[in-house]
Amino acid sequence: MRFAELKNHQRELYYFQLRVGIAGIAVLVAFALLAARFFYLQVLQHDYYHTKAEDNRISIVPIAPNRGLILDRNGVVLARNYSAYTLEIMPARVRDIERTISELGEVIDVQPKDRTRFRKLLQELRNAESIPIRTRLTDEEVARFAAQRYRFPGVEIRARLFRQYPYGELASHVIGYIGRINPSEQAKLEDDGVAANYRGTDFIGKTGVEGSYQQELHGTTGMEQVEIDAAGRGIRTLSRTSPQSGNNLTLTLDIRLQEVAEAAFGDWRGALVAIDPNSGGVLALVSRPGFDPNLFVDGIDAASWETLNNSPDRPLNNRALTGQYPPGSTFKPFMAMAALELGKRSPSYTISDPGFFSLPGVSHRWRDWKAGGHGAVDMHRSIVISCDTYYYGLGNELGIDNIHDFIGQFGFGGKTGLDIDGEKPGLLPSSEWKIKRFKQKWFAGDTISVAIGQGYNLATPMQLAQATAVLAANGMSFRPHLVQRIESSRTGEVRLVEPKPERAMNFKPAHVELIKRAMVDVTRPGGTAARAGAGAPYSFGGKTGTAQVVAMKQGEKYDEKRVAERHRDHALFIAFAPAESATIALGILVENGGHGSSVAAPIARAVLDYFLLGKQPESMRKPSPEDDSDEEEAD
Repeated sequence: MRFAELKNHQRELYYFQLRVGIAGIAVLVAFALLAARFFYLQVLQHDYYHTKAEDNRISIVPIAPNRGLILDRNGVVLARNYSAYTLEIMPARVRDIERTISELGEVIDVQPKDRTRFRKLLQELRNAESIPIRTRLTDEEVARFAAQRYRFPGVEIRARLFRQYPYGELASHVIGYIGRINPSEQAKLEDDGVAANYRGTDFIGKTGVEGSYQQELHGTTGMEQVEIDAAGRGIRTLSRTSPQSGNNLTLTLDIRLQEVAEAAFGDWRGALVAIDPNSGGVLALVSRPGFDPNLFVDGIDAASWETLNNSPDRPLNNRALTGQYPPGSTFKPFMAMAALELGKRSPSYTISDPGFFSLPGVSHRWRDWKAGGHGAVDMHRSIVISCDTYYYGLGNELGIDNIHDFIGQFGFGGKTGLDIDGEKPGLLPSSEWKIKRFKQKWFAGDTISVAIGQGYNLATPMQLAQATAVLAANGMSFRPHLVQRIESSRTGEVRLVEPKPERAMNFKPAHVELIKRAMVDVTRPGGTAARAGAGAPYSFGGKTGTAQVVAMKQGEKYDEKRVAERHRDHALFIAFAPAESATIALGILVENGGHGSSVAAPIARAVLDYFLLGKQPESMRKPSPEDDSDEEEAD
């Protein structure tokens, strides 16, 4: 007999209630955990997550300041700013950058060079918030992008400030240029503790006044709190701290004089420096050829960089400060001054010049520029006709260390201290220098060449101008400078750059007068620069010079027509005017120009005519060697 199975309802109820209880406890625990988490997030971590939320909602945008202006001594603007639109990509907010750029090219013209520059910046500036793909957009391009903006999350149009150099190549080595901040410059900003002030700034001064006075010109960065949407686009400005513009710089430079000087060079390569002997203010500083600094403002393209960097004319080199050349016969007035002050020769001491000089017991002859010599020559005439033989003997009598110690006072052999970077010291040799450099003692024959500005002797055009200024100021030496005053953009306060007398050389007035009078006669009939001085309604002193580029073999005569253009002699000229009370001193070098009398001296005349008379120069031409007489070819 089969009995029906009976259910134990009481037991099933027990297990059911147990399961319900466990489930209820689990639910309560879960809710407790959620409540605890909610309390932790909403109460304990409220400030933290509120800040995070605000960071997502609010963007802190740095505002780059206006860069200070650069003006010449008469208030002419040499470097200024203008605003333009740029199309920028924010890499962190764009998933496929290459695709985005391709699609942007359908709306706005994006050239291959723009893509190349963008990729380069993307590699160099890995943490940059935004990187420009196109700069200086037209109004039409801005409107086209605005209509298609919804298609490009992470791409924005922004107004940026751009530097402009209205005179282009003119005075480019003085003003310099700005360029994008590179990693080494960024590291230096951080080391100097000023990196925060450069947030939002992509460019920094690289050379010239732009580089050396970067801190004055930069200003103070501002900040703006902007509310943004989920796509990162700005909705409204919440608060703003205005940036403070950089200070304005007024230079000692006269841009009109600079223009005349550069025009006077024509197609010649070379350098010119004009200084006020009474203050050290640089009135003009020429290095030819120059370059257009506007090329660097937006990041120079590869083709332009290749052209500038590989040109045999080296347009990026500031010849006025970095060009080191033998000073040639422009060195002779300072040699004569050394002879007078050190008591080695009197003004009336006269030699008989046979056209050469030789040392006792030495067969080698050092030739004068004039075959057959000049006959009787005293100190005054030695400068006027540029007699080499006179200075060969004088150099031997003075000795190299006396030459080094005395003439070094004029600024040869050391940096002048000009207030822009890059200056080289030249070379004024001594016996100690030769031992250190070549492990050899100094020989008397070495001095002979140095005495006429050749041999180991090297000077920059800046040093030539400075030395001439010291002589013109009767031995008073001022530190040369380009910045005349600094105007605060915040207060309008003006800080003047006062002339800094470095030293006063107590030369005997009679000695200085003798040298200056001889240099005046250089520009008069019978002098080596007579043609340059002809018809001048004012008196000025000068000295011509020629510097060998390729050494000639003994007995071999230099023939300019047979020498390759870049192997021809350099032409030099120094000058001061007016002779009675100089207000300008010049140092000029023309690379491969030949004779200072025929090429460099006319440049000086054009500059002096404008400076003293306001006379605009006629178009310059390259004179041929046949245009000059034997007297005027002497240096």
